[in-house]
Amino acid sequence: MKIPFDKINSFGKEFEYKSNLEPILLNGKLKKSGYHRVSIGGNLKGSIVVNCARCGVEINCNVDEDLKFTISDQFIETTDNLDIIEFIDGMIDIDYILNSEINSLKSSYNYCPKCENLDDDFEMEF
Repeated sequence: MKIPFDKINSFGKEFEYKSNLEPILLNGKLKKSGYHRVSIGGNLKGSIVVNCARCGVEINCNVDEDLKFTISDQFIETTDNLDIIEFIDGMIDIDYILNSEINSLKSSYNYCPKCENLDDDFEMEF
């Protein structure tokens, strides 16, 4: 789902978007927060399949995360706020945001119940 940057006003625009790849839903609100900025606040809810970082087994991970970002339609050079997504073409791509968050969750260190409580050092040679 793509939303034109110019269609977002200070009253906000609510949305609900379901991923095509995973059974996960993003509910949120887009709200104008400056001349070239839109704030997005929402909730990511559902489940994704991730691999255990230790043994590689696939596990089902329940997700219920609150999200807050700033979206801009121009390049922003700042070190104050690193939660900025730039859409230079003037279209806010909700699918891109959702898939980016899913991939971020998948790349985290996730552990299955068997490996979660192990305290010993883990090293494997290939």
